[in-house]
Amino acid sequence: MAEVKIKPLADRVLIEPMAAEQKTASGIIIPDTAKEKPQRGKVVAVGKGTKDEPMELKVGDEVLYGKYAGTEISIDGKDYLMMRQSDVLAVI
Repeated sequence: MAEVKIKPLADRVLIEPMAAEQKTASGIIIPDTAKEKPQRGKVVAVGKGTKDEPMELKVGDEVLYGKYAGTEISIDGKDYLMMRQSDVLAVI
């Protein structure tokens, strides 16, 4: 995992989304136009948290998040999601 040059503030986390599935469990190949956005990713940077909500996530955690959660950003040609810790549903 490469070092990112961005530091989220407060209770925000930077997540690198995992690649979308290429084929179904039964072996059917999914075309690019039919792929859904991944809802799983790896935490690459975290903020310090707030006084009311301490940061529970850490760099390297694999997480599940809501389908429409976060803001898509691109840093050095890679796509990431910036979201609040409360938008993360679970740590895997």
